[in-house]
Amino acid sequence: MNKKLNLISLTSLVLSSMLGAGVFSLPQNIAMIASPFALIIGWSITGIGIIFLATTLLLLNQLKPNFKGGIFSYAKDGFGNLIGFYSAWGYWLCAIIANITYLVIVFSAISFFIDTPNNIILGNGNTWQAILGASILLWLIHILLINGTQTASIINIITTLCKLIPLIIFIFLSFVAFNFKKFNINLTESYLNIPIWKQIKNIMLITLWVFIGVEGAVILSSKAKNKNDVGKATLLAVIIALFIYLLVTLLPFGIISRIDLASMKNPSMAGIMTVLIGKWGNIFILLGLIISVCGSYLSWTIMAAEVPWIAAKNNIFPKILSRQNNNQAPIYALWFTNISMQICLILIGITKLDYNKLLTIASEMILIPYFLIGAYLFKISFKKKNKFNLFISLGSCIYTIWLLYAAGFLNLLLSLILYIPGLIFLLITKIINPNILFLNKIEKFFCFILLIISFYSFYFLIK
Repeated sequence: MNKKLNLISLTSLVLSSMLGAGVFSLPQNIAMIASPFALIIGWSITGIGIIFLATTLLLLNQLKPNFKGGIFSYAKDGFGNLIGFYSAWGYWLCAIIANITYLVIVFSAISFFIDTPNNIILGNGNTWQAILGASILLWLIHILLINGTQTASIINIITTLCKLIPLIIFIFLSFVAFNFKKFNINLTESYLNIPIWKQIKNIMLITLWVFIGVEGAVILSSKAKNKNDVGKATLLAVIIALFIYLLVTLLPFGIISRIDLASMKNPSMAGIMTVLIGKWGNIFILLGLIISVCGSYLSWTIMAAEVPWIAAKNNIFPKILSRQNNNQAPIYALWFTNISMQICLILIGITKLDYNKLLTIASEMILIPYFLIGAYLFKISFKKKNKFNLFISLGSCIYTIWLLYAAGFLNLLLSLILYIPGLIFLLITKIINPNILFLNKIEKFFCFILLIISFYSFYFLIK
């Protein structure tokens, strides 16, 4: 990768990080819970909210150019060491679960080629055979990364093309086959028997999930030829992605009934392409999905390992995680991250969690770190009485609070349970090295209260 990136390169990187596995399953995901009318409103809210969030990141990058700790460094500076730790933990755990969803959907896609109705081998990517295959892929990528193979630039070009080519062809063919009369029937049909406001609420986490990675240009801002390109690239990538997502989810309603669309197996885009051009369309989408998701998995593994590595350098995680090997790879952070992913894969094999549930969990885990970004900008803007920054930060906070509400009480409880390992990790870290992550009396008390709430959440969900 070149040391300095121009506007096109930055835009491509942000777009590639946002356009992951989720887009190939969006038609079914949305059709299952919402009508086209609710979808249009939902995408409008998401588009406005994501622009607020992206602008917040850009403003903070300008105001705090020396912060190198990722989005959790803002939480630490604004709200103390404990909140900084939990922001890092939540963001890292989101990256872990995001990577697991890639592995699940890859083997779910491969199942189209080898499974039969009477012989389910890979199923929805959560059978023991799929978990074994995912585990092998996980450790092959691990070996690749610890050897310091520098393939980021090539992989980004390949994965972006693998995503955009099938998406553009899918959108074009859907335009050709689009039937407005059928779309109008889907637009006004009432089979869902769900109020429109509830449909909008239900789709909010799905629409957020596909935009995770919007912070990519900010992370790479130090490599930009022109600092102003960071803002342009982020907003341009968000607009392009929003346009693609809107067409990918809306056009199928003019081809297939909502009920048939909702019952499709994921990745549903492959099933729609089969309707459009026959079995070759199915194979075309599936191959594009498998190649692009494998590339995205490699990129997000690097990002997931970078979180504890940077957190350790900022004295949030144990110092050992900041060590690199002779190939400049964050060796201990990689081991920590990939062992955690292996444990998650085993748990998926036991619980049979599917892609949609994993998507909800990952989206929930990213909400608190995203909220803290807006809250931090609000805090520093309030002191300086900057009205524009206050407006942007307030919009970002309102959007993330709305998403927390849309996620529902049970999912909030589930996310709190996932912070229990973080608490245990923090306590063990403090025992081994009392000097790391100094906590004042208020933070220690808050830590104790959060532990009680987390265990109550666990009890509430299992009773």
